[in-house]
Amino acid sequence: MAFVIGLAGKGGTGKTTIAALTVRYLLEKRKKAVLAVDADSNSCLNEALGVEIHATIGKLREDSLAAVRSGGERPGGMSMEQLFDYQVQQSIIESKGFDLMVMGRPEGPGCYCAANNIIRKYTDQLSEKYSYVVIDNEAGMEHLSRRTTHSVDLLMAVSDPTLKGLRTAGRISELVDELSLDVARRELIVNRISEEHFTKLKDAAGDLPYEKVFNVPNDDRIFELDLEGRPVFELPADSAAVQKVFAILDSFDIP
Repeated sequence: MAFVIGLAGKGGTGKTTIAALTVRYLLEKRKKAVLAVDADSNSCLNEALGVEIHATIGKLREDSLAAVRSGGERPGGMSMEQLFDYQVQQSIIESKGFDLMVMGRPEGPGCYCAANNIIRKYTDQLSEKYSYVVIDNEAGMEHLSRRTTHSVDLLMAVSDPTLKGLRTAGRISELVDELSLDVARRELIVNRISEEHFTKLKDAAGDLPYEKVFNVPNDDRIFELDLEGRPVFELPADSAAVQKVFAILDSFDIP
């Protein structure tokens, strides 16, 4: 069974950047197969990883529902469930050392509960084929209340360098307890903040419901890559963000 890492936090914290660098860390340091899961309806993990999306779970579900309503024929006499299973397998994006599954945004009206349930089901199934699963969840706490992140070995909450962000991270941890989610370990990363300001912010925030709190410094190279339309996966090894994220992950003793 795979070691599952989930990321959570409000929007704009750089959560997806941390997720992409976590995938890179596992590839470079552990050298085993990784499944990256973009469980955010506003898909952008693929951009951070530098891969193109050719299908999403949300779009596949809409297409399947349309096929049922139209009474169209299914290839080989497959049931709708069998056909959808096949389509999901085909939707997985293969890259060098890792695969990517994307939830995407359903085209029809309504909530994302069905797409979330599908993501959870197939993450469970596929986790047997990978050593690691990295799940980049939606901003805020919706994914937790819908139990997308239901069984996780390591939950990394990512905050911006504000008291509001740290309080949101605190509520995420509280919600994990309220929902009795199966989360073995919780850590907090404050992104884009210097050591000096990090110390002051931690003192102002007081006790936080996490095992440890870490910081990642601001890295201008991330901004430069974004201006050039290049993925953060291409950050040089000596960049401040890469070095700090790798050091943090080293401290977790990930198997």
